[in-house]
Amino acid sequence: MAGGSGFSISFWIPTAVLTVALLIKLPTIIRLWKDPLLRAVGGLLLLACSVFVFVAPSTIAWTNRVTGVPNISAPWVYSLLTAFCGSCLLLIIAWRNGLSDRSAETRRAMRWVVLGYTGVIVVLWVLFALADAPVERLTDLDTYYANTPYMREMIVLYLLAHAVAVLITSRLLWNWVRTDGLDAWLRWGLTFLGAGYGLNLIFDVSKSTAVVARWTGHDLDLLSTGVAPPVACLSAIAIAVGFILPHVGQYLHDRWRLRLAHRELRPLYLLTRSVAGGGVPRLPRGTAELRLTRRETFIRDVLLPLARHIDVELRGRAYEAARALGFPPRRAETLAAAVAILDAVEGSRGRPEGDGSSDDADATDLLQGIGAVSRELRRPDDIDAVRARAAAPAGVRAGGPPLSAPEVG
Repeated sequence: MAGGSGFSISFWIPTAVLTVALLIKLPTIIRLWKDPLLRAVGGLLLLACSVFVFVAPSTIAWTNRVTGVPNISAPWVYSLLTAFCGSCLLLIIAWRNGLSDRSAETRRAMRWVVLGYTGVIVVLWVLFALADAPVERLTDLDTYYANTPYMREMIVLYLLAHAVAVLITSRLLWNWVRTDGLDAWLRWGLTFLGAGYGLNLIFDVSKSTAVVARWTGHDLDLLSTGVAPPVACLSAIAIAVGFILPHVGQYLHDRWRLRLAHRELRPLYLLTRSVAGGGVPRLPRGTAELRLTRRETFIRDVLLPLARHIDVELRGRAYEAARALGFPPRRAETLAAAVAILDAVEGSRGRPEGDGSSDDADATDLLQGIGAVSRELRRPDDIDAVRARAAAPAGVRAGGPPLSAPEVG
């Protein structure tokens, strides 16, 4: 079953990785327990962990010793591996048909998988009960008993059930990877899953070749004891990464996006704080989502009353100046908004209410574009060039010599 003693420690590496994957998924599985896809994922990870726990030579010896039955670990491990195969197929059926599909065909397919692989497990135990296998084998049971009646059939049955499930799962995963419109993290996760199941095929070929060699009087036991175990470990790690990557990758991507958005708003936040003065409350740090929401709310709360000081004519001149300097239309609009906001901030304290301003100024676009405006505030040279040209006489703006401005990328 297992590899040599040199590989016994390596079995705990995939066990640890699979356990981490299960712990990451567990909260979602518990919260959405009625979701068949998540149940299949949880069952698959749990069974994969169990397989690698019980396939280690030290655990095999302990199980045999506790039960007092030589080699009883064989049908136990094969049963776990068969149940793992069934979970793979259930997972693929749920993925293929979609979470909302509760059709009779889907339920029938899932029922056949459960019944079929449950039947295989029952037959494995019946064959073991009929077999005569008194010599305990910790690392080479598959090849040692390859010609023993009933043990031979048990070994072939578990390898066949495993290979069928792996072939179907692997093909469907690689077909899915090639479809368009997948999220990048999901695509990478499916790629690792496909690689993991592909390695399982190497495991099956290695084991089967060694067993067939025994049937023909040859000795290729090294394929079963030296090649298959490390391949199985690599396969388990790839499968675990495949399940972890979409979840962790999306989580880290969202955290990074929130922090980037929070940092992006800093220039406009500092500018609006100068208007609010001492009216900025001190609040607990909070989560990334909460900090971003607070900053956005504060900026909009300050910009809304500040809109009465927006000089609409200045904003229009700033837009024309930005276009004349070669900025594209969308960025010219943002630069014009930044110029108008700076002008309103500078004049909001000393300018009489209504002087040079529009009480009817629409602040909707300003409130929606705070991120873009804040980015422009990080480029003071561009803003200064636009302000200078907007303040120039009309003849200079329309056709006079251009004022100095930074190169527009």
